[in-house]
Amino acid sequence: MTVLTGARVTLRPAASTDVPRLVAIRSTPEVHHRWGGGEDLAREVAADLADGDLHLYVIEAGGHVVGAIQWAAEHDPQYRHASIDIYVDPAHHGRGYGTDAVRTLARHLLDDHGHHRLVIDPAADNAAAIACYAKVGFRPVGVMRQYERGPDGAWHDGLLMDLLAADLVDRP
Repeated sequence: MTVLTGARVTLRPAASTDVPRLVAIRSTPEVHHRWGGGEDLAREVAADLADGDLHLYVIEAGGHVVGAIQWAAEHDPQYRHASIDIYVDPAHHGRGYGTDAVRTLARHLLDDHGHHRLVIDPAADNAAAIACYAKVGFRPVGVMRQYERGPDGAWHDGLLMDLLAADLVDRP
């Protein structure tokens, strides 16, 4: 994994020293509501770091870790694509960091890894995330009903969005 530089953020491979900061972000009510997690978030974040199929970056702005973004790939040649997931510290929402991080990672996946299609799957009621991804060029594909179990124990709908290489809005 390499360091990626966007217009507002830097994405660098996450390290074990980032676990406490990522746990702090994942513990905020806004992020925890979307990402959930058990009682040992440190163990969960450390497990993500150790997962050989998951590529986890921290999002830095102004020299501070403000979130995380990750990707994974489907390698079957008939269905080859990459998926993205992201969270940003609510204290840093509304500054364009999430949009820039998604755009920066998307460009890397398209140009450097040769993917032609990317997917992302926000909660169907997460209007801010959906707007962020649309700014980069992701388009709604459809609602995945009762897609994920939330921290409240109930099933919630997800919105499948995808981006083809030609759809990328490659400007801030």
